[in-house]
Amino acid sequence: MDSLKLLLPNVTAPSWAEILIAIALWLIGWLFQHFVLKKIITSSVAFLKKRQRSFQATVLEQFNKAIRYAFMSAVIVLSLSLFLDVVATKNFVLSIMVFFAFKGVYDVLHYYTKEPLSINNDGEQNVLLPFFLRIGKVLIMILAMFTIASFWDFNLNGFLTGIGLTGVAIAFGIRDTLAHVFGGMSVALDNPFQIGDWVTTEDQKIEGIIEDINLRSTLIQTGDKGLVYVPNSYLVNRPLYNLTQREKRKCEQFLYVALENEEEKLRSAFSMIHQQIYLHEDTEKDLIHVFIDEFRPASYRVLVRFYVATNDTGVLLSVRQDILFAIRQILIDYDVVLAEQTGDYWLHNEK
Repeated sequence: MDSLKLLLPNVTAPSWAEILIAIALWLIGWLFQHFVLKKIITSSVAFLKKRQRSFQATVLEQFNKAIRYAFMSAVIVLSLSLFLDVVATKNFVLSIMVFFAFKGVYDVLHYYTKEPLSINNDGEQNVLLPFFLRIGKVLIMILAMFTIASFWDFNLNGFLTGIGLTGVAIAFGIRDTLAHVFGGMSVALDNPFQIGDWVTTEDQKIEGIIEDINLRSTLIQTGDKGLVYVPNSYLVNRPLYNLTQREKRKCEQFLYVALENEEEKLRSAFSMIHQQIYLHEDTEKDLIHVFIDEFRPASYRVLVRFYVATNDTGVLLSVRQDILFAIRQILIDYDVVLAEQTGDYWLHNEK
């Protein structure tokens, strides 16, 4: 007790009766919160779900632990008031109540950060919602800290003044992190992609599916390289293609035919190739090009360009294969002589 009084001057030596009363309070409090309070909350959640009050049910469900822990903590502190100063006990109780109240709000925001679709009635993914919920979680923690500090007469003015004086220096030290955070805000406001979209950068160094969007970085599943954490400032400072939003895919073929072929024969073959592409059920009918686009010393370069009405790579490759077989047969039927392979390949593919 002498050592304990050095830390808590107002503590008194408890009697056996006080110890038994404290233990009894703890036991009664635990039984009440476990068998009564928990059951009341669970029943209320089930009732709200039956009444189609999913939001209210989710909020109460996330507050479940915070409410029970706050109650139990208050019981423990009140039982300790038998030995501690009443004013200190009051501050402890208020601090605990505020902490768990903010903890409940934090748990609600955390739940909807992980399950953003459950808060949208239309069921559509909104990339802004998880982003601002994460900001809300940070603000809740800061607000809880300042609120609890006010109960203990903490000098908030001096603390805020110190933050103001050191804020500029800190900003210089974390300017890269701030750039990523503001990049994340740009991503959230511009909404160039959503979770689940397939994206690629212009240089194709990063290509994959968006797994998550955080304040500082975006998580992309690249497949061959695994999960990649890409700083948001990197994504907003270069062209980014959202491949999920494609409605059609371009297919380009370059054929190289010999100069000895007659013009009419080539025109007829090109017209037949155009017709075969047009007749394919999966090609776009208004964007088909089959023309000579380059003259070379020993050959003509023939551009064959068309679009496939799909975003599926498997469908694109299947259509390309059909067209290549058709082109081969047409070249044979019209006796078109291909250019001899030299430094260039006679057939070149692009998509």
